Amino acid sequence: MDWDDLRIFLAVARTESLSGAGRRLKIDPATVGRRVQRLEEAMGARLFAKGPQGYALTEEGGRLLTHAEHAEAAMEAASEALTGPEGLSGQIRLGAPDGCANYLLPQVIAHICDGNPGLEVQIVALPRVFNLSKREADMAISVSAPTAGRLSVQKLTDYRLHLAASSDYLARTAPIKTRDDLKGRRVIGYIADMIFDKELDYLAEIGAENVPLASNSVSVQFNWVRAGAGIAIVHDFAIPSTTGIVKLLTDEISLTRSFYLIRHLDDRRSDRLNRFAEVLGQGLRREVARLESLT
Repeated sequence: MDWDDLRIFLAVARTESLSGAGRRLKIDPATVGRRVQRLEEAMGARLFAKGPQGYALTEEGGRLLTHAEHAEAAMEAASEALTGPEGLSGQIRLGAPDGCANYLLPQVIAHICDGNPGLEVQIVALPRVFNLSKREADMAISVSAPTAGRLSVQKLTDYRLHLAASSDYLARTAPIKTRDDLKGRRVIGYIADMIFDKELDYLAEIGAENVPLASNSVSVQFNWVRAGAGIAIVHDFAIPSTTGIVKLLTDEISLTRSFYLIRHLDDRRSDRLNRFAEVLGQGLRREVARLESLT
């Protein structure tokens, strides 16, 4: 069996389309189709069923998938063994919720890459859960630990959040000294039906029943706070990125959440990804502690 055919099979399985696989592998979709057909003929089985949603694995294709992923891990391990342990290199795609991606990862990843000139890192900032089985990313940071799937889960660090507003907003409104003073305030938060993780549902902490300004993006919410549009639960580590943000009712409203690193179970055999995960965790812990000490 040709490894290159398996590589193409994996790309189609993960993108569910010939064109998507072609873009990922930088080859023509027609070539992808021919190589899939060649593999099916060699295997004597149909590996994909084409439907309205794209190319779905058949039962035979699903059985091949596990073996193809093992072969992929073995090829990567062999490559790492030949290149040696000197520094990190190659491309790594990291998925993360946009709060982490905007306020923590830029400086953490820049520092890692400074020490590893051959390393290329892509940060995919999306307000949703990543599908590692489809290789949307090599690894992902999450705000909760998944309990299903062939995944490796590592807690990275805790982080804190508080109610906050801009000094401009506070200057033109009545003082906020107790929870009762929150009544009638314009609240900034998540779009309720787009909250992708229960750990992001902060409204109960401040007793808010209505969110006049809502976004699925932490960055949009934070920029509303900066603009003096209202009050919100914000990440402590985001506050030092600007000026004039004031934490409110810190003795009464204080949240602690955690970041977890999620990886495909087979990737634990990759020394390169293991080393990257280690320096990433170290860097995130240091950066969260540094920024939170400034608030």
